[in-house]
Amino acid sequence: MGPLRKIAAFSLVLLFSAGCSTVRVDDYADNTPVFDPVTFFDGKLTAHGVVKDRGGRVIRYFNADIKAYWQDGIGTLEEDFVFDDGEPDRRVWTLTPAGENRYVGTAGDVVGEGQITVAGNSMFLDYVLRIPYGDGTLDLRIDDRMYLVHPDILINESSMEKFGFGVGEILLVIRKIPAEADKES
Repeated sequence: MGPLRKIAAFSLVLLFSAGCSTVRVDDYADNTPVFDPVTFFDGKLTAHGVVKDRGGRVIRYFNADIKAYWQDGIGTLEEDFVFDDGEPDRRVWTLTPAGENRYVGTAGDVVGEGQITVAGNSMFLDYVLRIPYGDGTLDLRIDDRMYLVHPDILINESSMEKFGFGVGEILLVIRKIPAEADKES
């Protein structure tokens, strides 16, 4: 086999093995603590995170207060962000059950519907986010992966893509405020 054929064969093996190594939410089905969106997203929560550019450099950070509740089986998350430069932002998610361990997520700046799947201690959310950019807007594909690491703490990592290329990521921690502490404030 000539050198070009060896390189081509090796490239195909790498491409095939990379395609087979995709992490799925079901890979976490046996992990605990078990994540239940109805239980976790109920009451007051806080979020604290960073936004990174495609090179991994932190370009912004933020804090958010979240009011979460369920009515007639539909979840609502009212997220109020404040970025390091003082810019406020608000996103209101609606979570609608869509079968066993599945939800549909919608929000005002989300294009169409986000697909949510839950297994074990994890929840994956795939959606397209429309953000302001220059004089217009830009649509980014967001791959959110959330992991419950304690009954009151959720770690969230998000990758952002445009045209299939990574353009940045978001890392954040969401903390559930215990009901007793909520009553004291």
